[in-house]
Amino acid sequence: MPRLPSLLMPDLQALIFDMDGVLVDNTPVQARAFQLFFRDQGLPVDATQLLRRLNGAPAAEILKEAFGDEPQPADKLEAFASQREFLYRTLYWDDRRPLPGLVDFLEAARAAGLKIGLGTGSGQETISYILDELNLRRFFDVVITKDDVDQGKPHADTYAVTAKKLGVKPENCVVFEDALLGEQAAYRAHMHCVAVASTLPGRDFQAPLLVIRDFTELTPASLRTAFEAVGAAPRPDKGRA
Repeated sequence: MPRLPSLLMPDLQALIFDMDGVLVDNTPVQARAFQLFFRDQGLPVDATQLLRRLNGAPAAEILKEAFGDEPQPADKLEAFASQREFLYRTLYWDDRRPLPGLVDFLEAARAAGLKIGLGTGSGQETISYILDELNLRRFFDVVITKDDVDQGKPHADTYAVTAKKLGVKPENCVVFEDALLGEQAAYRAHMHCVAVASTLPGRDFQAPLLVIRDFTELTPASLRTAFEAVGAAPRPDKGRA
């Protein structure tokens, strides 16, 4: 006998992906680009440690933190962010490839009737550098960038706006994140989060629905099973944000 739907059972309708560290394993290259920029500016900052805390935030916000007691005007931070972006693209040019299993997972999610969105702190040019080069844009119903929201991660805006554009309630969405700020953004948007441990170990996350190293470890069916077994999304941890 087929299982009757429960009014209390959550219904998975949409998947929302971060980009860096989720669609592609590029965080070490991002860190290298930041480190080269810091060296050029004479900043005694460890880029890897800084990204461990702030990965997922817009580059200008990360640079603002790096300059610390030497505050820079917003327009200068944006110019610095463009310099760092050029370094990153140059370093990563020949190494762009999807995370293992990603394309098969996206195709299966499409076949399963799930809506798919992208919510990232990057701008359109950076997104094109990944989505269009790797022919991934075709999978996404909605793409939300830093320019589409008032506040970036860890605020809820990125994922809340993506869900709204998809026409899906937050409680029916799952977010895929590799960053702690992104996980907090998901919880602030009242969504569950799958931790993609391409950048950080799973133990560093607060309360992920699942932890995966890449998409060879997951199917839409196994994700739906995990989603149906839980209740409301975790409450955000202010200390982690």
